[in-house]
Amino acid sequence: MAADGNGIVSGNIGFIGAGNMAWAIGGGLIKSGNIKASQIFVSAPTEGHLGMWREVGAHTTHLNGEVVEKSDTIFLAMKPHYLDAALEDVRKTLSKPLSGKLFVSILAGVKLSVLQDKVNAVVSNARVVRVMPNTPVMVGSGCSVFCGGRTATSHDMEVVRQILSAGGICEQIPESMMDAVGGLSGCGPAYVYLMIEALSDGAVKMGVPRAMATQFAAQTVLGAANMVLQTGKHPGQLKDEVCSPGGTTITGIHAMEKGRVRCALMDAVEAATMKSMELDGKTRRDE
Repeated sequence: MAADGNGIVSGNIGFIGAGNMAWAIGGGLIKSGNIKASQIFVSAPTEGHLGMWREVGAHTTHLNGEVVEKSDTIFLAMKPHYLDAALEDVRKTLSKPLSGKLFVSILAGVKLSVLQDKVNAVVSNARVVRVMPNTPVMVGSGCSVFCGGRTATSHDMEVVRQILSAGGICEQIPESMMDAVGGLSGCGPAYVYLMIEALSDGAVKMGVPRAMATQFAAQTVLGAANMVLQTGKHPGQLKDEVCSPGGTTITGIHAMEKGRVRCALMDAVEAATMKSMELDGKTRRDE
């Protein structure tokens, strides 16, 4: 799989699992113009989310094996505890034995060694890459990371980088960092949505209409994030530049510190990381 001269991804991409994260990646690719909807094949055991895929022109099926047969790169996009059942369905619904496919896993907490063994029991000589995207890939503002299994080639890694980069920034990392980065950027959008909602609530309490408060809160978060990314300054320095002596901002910061907001966010990343590690432990016990 590569891009043609127009930046369009050649080859087909499959998704076993049709939910929110699969939609964010696939829908983001379509929206960015990097792939045609007709190049995407999606499977799920029930109708569920399949309707929205058909509406944009993607191929849908209930047979996981069909997705594997018709795709060059296959995303494993089900919940981690459905991995075995999904692969068993691949085995049962393949019309012929297959070899040498590239599988990309978005399953939180499932290590490459486990994925490699389970996938190769169904499709021989399969290569596996583990990724951790986040839902803003849908709007071109994602933050994704990836690492390759023992048989993944440099070309495989470039294919995955190309797909994920269509939705935002993308970095290769060692697998040892995957759980922690997942606890930060994978789960992070939810933390930020909560903060936006809380900022909006505060403004509503002080008399600002809800729609306006939410718009202003979201734009403020977006602007602050761009300041960090574009200036290269430490967030603490940017914070200090806004805090005038005896002013309103430092008074608000004091209120946040009393509420242990900083500690709560650190705890959230730690808790999500530990949960990912726990999921890996469960996967290993189930082998």
